Amino acid sequence: MKRGLFFILLLFVGISNAQMTDKEEHLKTMSADTTDGWKFHGLTALNMSQVGLNNWAAGGQSSVALNGIASLTLDWKRDSATWNTSLDLGYGVMRQGSQVLVTNGKFIKTDDKIDFFSKYGHKVSKHWYYAGLINFSTQSRPGYSYPNDSVIISKFLAPAYLLGAVGMDFKQNDVFTMFIAPLTMKMTFVNDDSLAYHGAYGVDEAEFNDVGVVVSPGKKFRAEYGGYVRMVFKKSFMENVTLTSKLSLFSNYANNPQNIDITWENLLELKVNKFISATITTHLIYDDDIRITDSKGNVGPRTQFKEVVGVGFSYKF
Repeated sequence: MKRGLFFILLLFVGISNAQMTDKEEHLKTMSADTTDGWKFHGLTALNMSQVGLNNWAAGGQSSVALNGIASLTLDWKRDSATWNTSLDLGYGVMRQGSQVLVTNGKFIKTDDKIDFFSKYGHKVSKHWYYAGLINFSTQSRPGYSYPNDSVIISKFLAPAYLLGAVGMDFKQNDVFTMFIAPLTMKMTFVNDDSLAYHGAYGVDEAEFNDVGVVVSPGKKFRAEYGGYVRMVFKKSFMENVTLTSKLSLFSNYANNPQNIDITWENLLELKVNKFISATITTHLIYDDDIRITDSKGNVGPRTQFKEVVGVGFSYKF
């Protein structure tokens, strides 16, 4: 595939430098019109770490970990219209301790992310656009509350979030954008009977009568209506250092609007050369409807935080 792209590039350069006929000039104009306004860029990275210990007096555990991320963006702009689409993927696994030496030992999931975003806008002034967006997020594989690996606490489409919003988009430059939407619908899906039965991720749990018989199964869908703000900051501070930060805020008009749902993601890229880089990703979530049990057995909303640091192979385009 790469060789094919390389030869196509050489062919394109040769044609560009050669004297073209009228027909070739017409074809070139058609091709330019077809791709006018499109920009595609992204980052893919695969990181691995391994620790092997044998009769190590200082103690510790052997481990092996593998983590991959992909951040892809497709932008289009023509006249007063803009369209921005992105897809962020992440997945990581690890083995630790004696499991490293066992062929059929289980890998523990450390990262799992599917996030699709698309926004369309129409310019109305120098920095403001009428805009609408959709955002879908979920994970690909089951998750467990380790060390208990017999009870699933998440899986594909359990949960899944779909958000649709209409509002105004502020774009000062390519570094910072802010989308403000007074009309927003946030949908939560829990496509699993057991999780819905217990009211996981904010859906209505099963209802029982006086003798403990289920009279209404747990709901697998919940809709919320409210206001939404999304801010994106992306800047290269040095030649090979880029920071992308995304902050989303949602307030449910009908239920505790003062308890704002927060999602804050950061990706720091440190490029060593064309194929070697380091990435640092963080993800902070606060959702008042998600109940989490802490180490003392208390159940309630908690601030969730995930951080992944990796050094390995990468390709940026």
